[in-house]
Amino acid sequence: MKFGIAFGTLRPDVWLDATRVADELGYESLWLSEHLVIPIEMAGSPFAGEMHPPVPPETPVFDACAYLSYLAALTERVRLGTYVYLLGIRHPFVPARAFATLDQVSGGRAIAGVGAGWLASEWDAVGIDPATRGARLDEAVGVCRRLWTEPQVEHHGAHFDFAPVAFEPKPLQQPIPILVGGESNVALRRVARLGDGWLGMHQTPESAAAKVAVLRGLCAEAGRDPGEVEVTVGGTCESEEDLAAWQSAGVDRLIVRPWSRTRDVPKALEAFAKRFLP
Repeated sequence: MKFGIAFGTLRPDVWLDATRVADELGYESLWLSEHLVIPIEMAGSPFAGEMHPPVPPETPVFDACAYLSYLAALTERVRLGTYVYLLGIRHPFVPARAFATLDQVSGGRAIAGVGAGWLASEWDAVGIDPATRGARLDEAVGVCRRLWTEPQVEHHGAHFDFAPVAFEPKPLQQPIPILVGGESNVALRRVARLGDGWLGMHQTPESAAAKVAVLRGLCAEAGRDPGEVEVTVGGTCESEEDLAAWQSAGVDRLIVRPWSRTRDVPKALEAFAKRFLP
């Protein structure tokens, strides 16, 4: 089992300390959430059954790849991922360049966690029809992979169209792994078709097992070996029994938040590492 930490519930003023501690203690990855803008008026939620958006409009938001590149300079081994990046809301040239830069400066530690996004008004603010979110994401994934691996790329699609271009430098990873987020069957089908892995939100071992079962079936339908698709979810792990349950559920990486208060982050990370990290 690989363990990562996410910054979603932490104030930015403790991110640097958390990053250094996680890198020193052997956490496998750290994850930064992403929005292009947060509209004042919001509707919907990424969580099933929720009636109110979980993100206050005043939440500080940083350019994810730029900030992770900064963290790369402060670390040696921890992997650096987005949880999740709205790939389709931008022209693919922008995220392809951002993630390639992150991968270069980190020595090959970038993970592109991407998703279609739940906040429709964010797409309205940019002037893009939210109904095209899924199709734009699908197309952008293919374009980014080609830019990262091919010497010249020409593309004529429904949402992006360009004559032959060169793209250098390539990322060190060939290509950067793309984990696809989302909880719906539509999202899981996208994972099965396009993703190197699934990036789920907060789960229990039981809910994760149910999603993994669906995902494995969709991978089989798509002609893929389910073992090639990595499973990453958020969740809690407080005992060896919990760890065994996550492993039995088919989870490869667990994103944890072992702290209860911000001031306890370093000690909580150390206590968790002593118990669960090799």
